[in-house]
Amino acid sequence: MGRIFLVELEGRTYKCKFCKTNLALADSVVSRGFHCRRGKAYLFSNVVNVTAGPIEERMMLSGMHTVTDVYCVCCGQIVGWKYETAHEQSQKYKEGKFVLERGRIIDGLDSEFYIDTRPSSSDAEEA
Repeated sequence: MGRIFLVELEGRTYKCKFCKTNLALADSVVSRGFHCRRGKAYLFSNVVNVTAGPIEERMMLSGMHTVTDVYCVCCGQIVGWKYETAHEQSQKYKEGKFVLERGRIIDGLDSEFYIDTRPSSSDAEEA
């Protein structure tokens, strides 16, 4: 196996719950109203640091779709899927977009290592 090159993201991010690898920017969220077998999920216009599994036909709540599961490139955990093709006209907006399962990602702000670097009044020098 070759060396893994990760895409670094700046701004508010969503990360793999298992290894904390950046997966998507919060600005890439199209919808927070998706659901999967394991619970809530978010629809993203773009994600990084994932690899795709085999393409398959899958019956979803919204109809038949051609999808591919997506996996974190660092730890190999499944984190969601990508819509390749929607068979119903009303679902075409999903094509090329990604669903990340909320139970498999964390908000970059949820990290136990989050440090607020903004100056506060206690940081100011006294006159």
